[in-house]
Amino acid sequence: MSCALDGFVRVAAVAPSVRVADCRHNAAGILDVMEKANEGGVKVLCLPELCLTGYTCGDLFLQETLLSSALEALAGLIEKSAGLPLITMAGLPLAHEGKLFNVAAVFCGGKLLGIVPKSYIPNYGEFYEMRHFSPAPNETKRASVCGADVPMGTKIIFRNEKMPALKIGVELCEDLWIPVPPSSFHAMAGASVIANLSASDEVIGKAAYRKNLAATQSGRLVCAYLYSNAGRGESTTDMVFSGHGLVCENGEVLSESLPFSGGWAEADIDLHALRHDRRRFNTWGVEASGYEIVPFSLETKPASLKRHFAMHPFVPGDEGERNMRCEAILDMQVAALGKRLEHSGAKSAAVGVSGGLDSALALIVSARAAQSMGWPASRVTAVTMPCFGTTSRTKENARLLCDALGISCREIDVTDSVRAHLRDIGHDEADRDVVYENAQARVRTLVLMDLANGIGGIVVGTGDLSELALGWSTYNGDHMSMYGVNAGVPKTLVRHIVKYVADTSPALSAVLTDILDTPVSPELLPSSGGDIGQRTENIVGPYELHDFFLYHMIRWGRRPGEVFGLCRAAFGGLYEPSEILGWLRVFYERFFASQFKRSCLPDGPKIGSVSLSPRGDWRMPSDAVCGAWLAELDSL
Repeated sequence: MSCALDGFVRVAAVAPSVRVADCRHNAAGILDVMEKANEGGVKVLCLPELCLTGYTCGDLFLQETLLSSALEALAGLIEKSAGLPLITMAGLPLAHEGKLFNVAAVFCGGKLLGIVPKSYIPNYGEFYEMRHFSPAPNETKRASVCGADVPMGTKIIFRNEKMPALKIGVELCEDLWIPVPPSSFHAMAGASVIANLSASDEVIGKAAYRKNLAATQSGRLVCAYLYSNAGRGESTTDMVFSGHGLVCENGEVLSESLPFSGGWAEADIDLHALRHDRRRFNTWGVEASGYEIVPFSLETKPASLKRHFAMHPFVPGDEGERNMRCEAILDMQVAALGKRLEHSGAKSAAVGVSGGLDSALALIVSARAAQSMGWPASRVTAVTMPCFGTTSRTKENARLLCDALGISCREIDVTDSVRAHLRDIGHDEADRDVVYENAQARVRTLVLMDLANGIGGIVVGTGDLSELALGWSTYNGDHMSMYGVNAGVPKTLVRHIVKYVADTSPALSAVLTDILDTPVSPELLPSSGGDIGQRTENIVGPYELHDFFLYHMIRWGRRPGEVFGLCRAAFGGLYEPSEILGWLRVFYERFFASQFKRSCLPDGPKIGSVSLSPRGDWRMPSDAVCGAWLAELDSL
């Protein structure tokens, strides 16, 4: 079975060691870097500003000997690039039409593609570049460099003919530090990758600022941003350079070579994800006026994926960040429910508690919302409604949780009501089909709704985002409430929030720990020997897989083949490929078939970047067909 990696490109920002004014030595070092990058599958290589001469040459930049030596070195690198399938950006000084420019030379496959001059020339503090260099011309010109007639200017996009999504724009050092960098216009002209050739000296605190600057720019532009900073070998007469390198993507730092650590940052960037977000943001426009598109041809598909994809994309891997996320989500849920209680004039909140994860979280949120409004705990009414499949374990945990929260738990056994209902519709109780199961869920909802009316309250829903995606709810049963506090929280995250509360609330720890250890189940079929006999994940599949599928389908618009390939890479052999493929088919089939339930979803707060609210992020016809998605799975 194949793993779809077509949208990924391996890139690197590298700072080779230099000797000041020794172009021959520097070219040899650059060639060594190019060869090593090629061996590692790198396709886009960004080198530092003026790396062919060294940034710190001072007035030697005015020497013809240095300028001609740099061109000779560049010519040699262009020639050697014929056997190296990667595109390279290298910096040098270039004399043109009576002026000297600080430029990036872009070459690939033995050809010089273009020259991009630096636009903004710093002349403050330790920088005095205007002593030597002129700013880039306003218009793109033609220049004869190393025997090739090429475009020279800032409005150039280098586009890969074999992968058109790879469009590269170039800027140099100071260009990034101004209010509106050239890269902003490059991205608006379609560039998906920005390469910054830099020589930013190291002073205390600058590395953190530089990192934030590059990451933020990649997020604002929805692009990949390569930042290669000058490093070892530059003159230390007045400054020191660290070789700080960065590969950022859409606001995230994918790879970083820390200052003075060797100067090699490498990562696989995801062009399909970038394209998806640019399509999604209707305020993000493309205007290519005045830009010249320079084609090149390069196979980019990596042999393997050198990038980590989390098994649980909704859950932060770092414990500290995860705890902060859990607390922030609880605050959002509490604020949302509090507003609804206040606006509706409710005197109470009614929550159906089953002894499971979802209802535990909904009850915790309800208790906190009551506290935030100055209500006594008695104004939250918890109701447990045992029936055919209820086990003593879940029933007892529901009671213990209410006791720990100081909330009275009302037990209403609905067994007789369900039996009467089944008799009324002529259904044999021995036939434990979907009617048998759904009748229980609908009777429970009826009890909750009428009870809430009687106490002047609203029913707080317990269903989560994963259940909404899979349609794992009874239409007009547990599918319905007056406010769904968990509607934006996927199952894998529900588990971590409940665990966070267990770890930080001693009074709740014991009961929440047992709830966490209880298999997920709707408990609609009679138990066997008192044990839970109906396990959700045995029926619809592991929630950790479905949450992975959901995140990559909705957040990034990935094709089924991509989702499958990334899932195999993320879970690293925990599931057989055939097992992943089987559950992925279940996911698509259930997701499409269940839209009618989401189309009439109760109100509930958006929590993360994935939401299925029909009034917000996800608007889909209930009768859409999933044939194209399943056909792609079949092709795998």
